[in-house]
Amino acid sequence: MTTRKLLSMTLSLTATLAFGAGYARRALADKPAAGATKPAAAAPAAGAAPTDCKAFGGGKCCDPAVTAHLPKAAVFKACGESDATFLGEVGSKETCKYVFKVEGEKADDTFVQVYAPAQKEVPDSPNDPFFSWKKVGKTFLTDKAKSPKAAPMMANSTGLWMPGKGYFVSVNASTKVCSKAEAAKLAPSIK
Repeated sequence: MTTRKLLSMTLSLTATLAFGAGYARRALADKPAAGATKPAAAAPAAGAAPTDCKAFGGGKCCDPAVTAHLPKAAVFKACGESDATFLGEVGSKETCKYVFKVEGEKADDTFVQVYAPAQKEVPDSPNDPFFSWKKVGKTFLTDKAKSPKAAPMMANSTGLWMPGKGYFVSVNASTKVCSKAEAAKLAPSIK
């Protein structure tokens, strides 16, 4: 046998063995070991409907990527709400609105809304012509209305704002659901 033929056969055999070993390794990795328990279900992918969703008013469920910035459980804890007062959620592309039942109030006025858009350049603080903001940890909280026309908005809701890398999170909490003091407790839960 010539050296060239021997080298060619050796390379072919090596390639075949390497391919076979890789294939076997992959097949074993996909197959659970005997007696192994079933792996836990993965978290829903962005855009996938969560299984514990309660849509409100014919709306659709919130995107898990948005609710990850402020989970419903954090709103319940900070604002003193529960499943008993929770009417449901209304989701859109970058927004999630948690709606609550408050005696004597319309559902349109009893919510905590999370807005988390992707953005190339995120400022270090909110740039708002209507309100002044104060820092609470890593989050900003609306402090005062800058004009008399903005004062009624301030009486009806509290704003929270937090910068992130490639996004920011803005929360608008109805004072009928979450008082200003409760909103300050909610601020550390924003991610």
